[in-house]
Amino acid sequence: MPPRLRLIATLSLSQILGWGTTFDMPGVFGRMIAAELSMANETAFAGLTVMMLVTAFAGPTTGRLVERLGAARVLACGSALFGLGLLLMAAATGPILYFAAWLVIGFGSAFGLSVPCYAAVVEREGPDAKRAIGILMIFTGLSATVCWPLLSLGQDWFGWRWTLAVSALIHIGALVPLHLFGLPAIRGATAEATAASQEEPLAFSPAQAKRALLLIAIVSIAFNLVTTGIAPSLIELITQAGATPELALQLGALRSVFGISARAIDTVAGRRASPLFTGYAAAILMLAALPILAFSGGEPWLLLAFVACYGFGSGVSALSRALLPLGFFSPGRYARISANLSLPANLAMAAAPVVSTFLLDRGGATALLVYCAGLCLITLAALAGLSLIRRQVR
Repeated sequence: MPPRLRLIATLSLSQILGWGTTFDMPGVFGRMIAAELSMANETAFAGLTVMMLVTAFAGPTTGRLVERLGAARVLACGSALFGLGLLLMAAATGPILYFAAWLVIGFGSAFGLSVPCYAAVVEREGPDAKRAIGILMIFTGLSATVCWPLLSLGQDWFGWRWTLAVSALIHIGALVPLHLFGLPAIRGATAEATAASQEEPLAFSPAQAKRALLLIAIVSIAFNLVTTGIAPSLIELITQAGATPELALQLGALRSVFGISARAIDTVAGRRASPLFTGYAAAILMLAALPILAFSGGEPWLLLAFVACYGFGSGVSALSRALLPLGFFSPGRYARISANLSLPANLAMAAAPVVSTFLLDRGGATALLVYCAGLCLITLAALAGLSLIRRQVR
């Protein structure tokens, strides 16, 4: 198998299962676990907050470990921690062990998702990493589409506890060795490759570089608040809009299909579509989705239109978040800048599920939609600021 194909295939599988059995999992099991452990729904979803808080504060450590040990070993450690955390959750009888499980999963997320995954690509692809990351994200967006039906099937057959236990064994028994032995070797650096990786796409002044980093951080934060806020509650949100539980599950699973399609289109047009254009498209699509849901009246075709707009928008927003640093800074600085951005971005991901669940349960769908509309407008303003800086430099 060609090295690039093996790289993308290995990381795609690990990211699908990594996201699907952890961050996406409460979308299917969250309210079941809350009922069985006698917790409020927002308390159960606060496990995602614990996960993302740990991920955020472990970010700088992750960067140092990747530099010292290489991304493959860090990813293997992440899979082992995922397995341990899921086993703890399967055994939970109350909030203490439940949140201890999310604490372990949080470290697994820091070592097994996103930053070390993209660092593994940059290690092996260098200046060509942008396109490889785009292709990888096409497949990793399948996490909910693949895992939600499988988790639901596991619940029907075995219950949520045994389903989590089986997921843990997959992480430990399959993904740990896959990361250690399945990734292609890192190619030796050449003088030309090293020079290309250090070439800056824009001649920033120090002040402009700081403003660009700040605005990229705002884009990442706002996108994370919208996408990771809505995603775990998407089925409930569609149900409150008038869908049956079966239709809500089907539409919720389609969200990732639309996201994958959007990423594929963006990747194919990658030489013409900049990360800034991708960001504008994502924000506009998600903003357009909100009134469609608000005025859907439970009509299936309008609910489908909402999921399509939201799915397309959330799909390309992930590409924009990952690739914006490469659009403004050199590939050689990508890992360091991504590590710096991961702290505020992951803090936003930590807060998003609890805030969104609270708004949905206490204020209904309207409160959540107004909140998300405000975040989309903030994103558009930050992207406009980045466009202005780009024009000033050029």
